[in-house]
Amino acid sequence: MKLLFLSLGCDKNLVDSEVMLGMLTSRGYEVTDDEAEADIIVINTCCFIHDAMEESIQNILEMAEYKKTGKARALIVAGCLAQRYRREILDEIPEVDEVLGTTAIDKIIEAVDHALEGKKEVILSDLNALPLPDTGRVVSTGGHFAYLKIAEGCDKHCTYCIIPKLRGSYRSVPMERLLKEARHLAEQGVKELILVAQETTLYGTDLYGEKSLHRLVKELCGINGIRWIRILYCYPEEITDELIQVMKEEKKVCHYLDLPIQHANDEVLRRMGRRTTRQELTDIVAKLRKEIPDICLRTTLITGFPGETQEQHEELMDFIDEMEFDRLGVFTYSPEEGTPAEKMDGQVDQEIKEERRAELMELQQEVAFDRAEEMTGKEVLVMIEGRVADENAYVGRTYKDAPNVDGLIFINTDEELASGDFVRAKVTGALDYDLIGELI
Repeated sequence: MKLLFLSLGCDKNLVDSEVMLGMLTSRGYEVTDDEAEADIIVINTCCFIHDAMEESIQNILEMAEYKKTGKARALIVAGCLAQRYRREILDEIPEVDEVLGTTAIDKIIEAVDHALEGKKEVILSDLNALPLPDTGRVVSTGGHFAYLKIAEGCDKHCTYCIIPKLRGSYRSVPMERLLKEARHLAEQGVKELILVAQETTLYGTDLYGEKSLHRLVKELCGINGIRWIRILYCYPEEITDELIQVMKEEKKVCHYLDLPIQHANDEVLRRMGRRTTRQELTDIVAKLRKEIPDICLRTTLITGFPGETQEQHEELMDFIDEMEFDRLGVFTYSPEEGTPAEKMDGQVDQEIKEERRAELMELQQEVAFDRAEEMTGKEVLVMIEGRVADENAYVGRTYKDAPNVDGLIFINTDEELASGDFVRAKVTGALDYDLIGELI
């Protein structure tokens, strides 16, 4: 039977999707990307912000049509939207057969079996369970890089965020389990491991009684075949000296950190439930740049949080101008049902949110373009991602670029290269956020 699998939302969700795909393909299901040919359709959903929820609902409705007009015999909805609105999905979209909660991904075969039998049900597990099925993952990122989810859930309880209610409390994946998975990925040809979690910096506190990300990273560096290790979702206040030291010492660790700071005004940060002040953020960034001078820092911001004044927005603009982050993304605040921020006074007009976001991005563009120009003439190590259609050129990434969120480098060459190859290139020019180079 043919299986269509749609994975929406973040890279943590993608890992869950790959685990479920591994279980289903080991059962003999054949993967297809043709909706009309699919016997079984699984959608792993997201609902972190309103736009993500709308996208998930739209995909469910579109796939529901294939229960009427296509071959589809089973439609299963999994992930965050399924956890949050499980009963509503079954009641309001009759084509949906099974709803699978966030911690029940190891029950995907049971869900498919029941759907094919004509059952309709919600399958949940304890929200603090940590499903770790032994079936191998199906890596869907091209084979040369893969995400390694090192923990599940979150204990921070930021006032705008629904994740703890959907994913449970923070729990680390045992280190021996992660090392086994990383070795298996390396044997499959993966050369870049990207460490992800709701928060990577607290890894190990629940299992080992102390922050152990530095220990995990050091162990991962010993795996043959892995060339790059990249760390995402580091809460600034949790970065340790030991982690910085490992980044300095281990050649495989990319000098790249993703620090979601969300804002820079102390009062907004307090209302968000964040645990840093502007001065502390300034000090952390300064320390990282002093210890690792070529470090690439990425961050994300939320604009238009309830009560944010024009003065507080301008303070954030000043901070971004001062910090000159290498990479930066901005979300407009989305009031999520069931969060403290949803009921806060001073909800900001959507139009104002969009204006503020545009101002922040325009400011960051200047920084990004300057950073790209500064790279001209430098030699860089590049991981090849693929060939540019109908041209003698390839597209790749440097250590400063995480896949799907950062820039690219385009390399003109007549040589034959393959995805996952590492080459040295000289940067010859810049094109907005991207670079142009030639092989050395």
